Amino acid sequence: MARTELDAVKAQLLRAGTVIPAHPLALTAERRLDERRQRALSRYYLAAGAGGLAVGVHTTQFEIREVGLLEPVLRLAADEAASVGATRPLLLVAGVLGDTEQALAEAELAAGLGYDLALLSFRGLDDLSEAALLRHAERVSAVLPVVGFYLQPAVGGRRLSYDLWRDLAELPGLAAIKIAPFDRYATLDVVRAVAHSSRADAIALYTGNDDAILVDLLTPFVVATPAGSKELSIVGGLLGQWAVWTRAAVMLLDEVKRVRAGAPLTRELLTRAARLTDANAAVFDAANGFHGVIAGVHEVLRRQGLLAGTWCLDPAEGLSAGQAEAIERVSREHADLTDDAFVAAHLGEWLAP
Repeated sequence: MARTELDAVKAQLLRAGTVIPAHPLALTAERRLDERRQRALSRYYLAAGAGGLAVGVHTTQFEIREVGLLEPVLRLAADEAASVGATRPLLLVAGVLGDTEQALAEAELAAGLGYDLALLSFRGLDDLSEAALLRHAERVSAVLPVVGFYLQPAVGGRRLSYDLWRDLAELPGLAAIKIAPFDRYATLDVVRAVAHSSRADAIALYTGNDDAILVDLLTPFVVATPAGSKELSIVGGLLGQWAVWTRAAVMLLDEVKRVRAGAPLTRELLTRAARLTDANAAVFDAANGFHGVIAGVHEVLRRQGLLAGTWCLDPAEGLSAGQAEAIERVSREHADLTDDAFVAAHLGEWLAP
């Protein structure tokens, strides 16, 4: 069931910019799917005002494919999204990876479940040339519109050239790019490539740079092109950091949009950008090479009562020494960046059957 174009309303939402949390995986202590809490997470994000859900992505744990959980997890999120989809537009984004055969099968599965976009990861394709990656993306985009994904090397990404992003931007099926190399130079490569393409106005740029969220969102990128200067913006975020404190993230993006519309850019907002990076360093375990990145997201959600524990599918994956204390510190020092009161007020209804 190919879905090669977004409908007009969803395309408008994508290009205007929205908050898309990278959906975690709720597990029991036995490392089995906790369906009740998995649904509760989706309910939380939707109630918080997120404009979409990204499922089957790194934060969901790529290993769900190895244990038969890809389809159930995609379906649960789609079910919850359907409950509010009639009242406002929502973007359902499915993580897609593997070789072309696997990626096509995952895109077909997602399309059949009502997903709108395929977040296409090149993770594990290091043996392919960039020309082969382009052909791979083109084939997947014939099934679902594609969100290109520049994944940071620390969690399985690879360095990708300006030329590849320039070629990818010309694909009619490329709807957006999640820029997440955690690298300012690589981020600029993507922005320049899109600006130099013939489809710059058709591609939505989203930050996945959890270490530089506000800087990405606030920066007007002015690029010299043969047709003159072109200004691009990173309009929204598809982020693991926004899998926690999501109500605060929605309010933050609203504030950014007011600045783009002419409200003053204050020093306080720039200071907040640094504080958000400090918070992310604890949640993502930057001090330990991001070893505890997924467990750190789980720990925040556990503290709020949305998850029962920090268990990951891989027993070797968990919080690093001192990470829980670091999360406690940033939660206390940057309490205005959290949404603990919002979650506490609604937790019971989200956990209800």
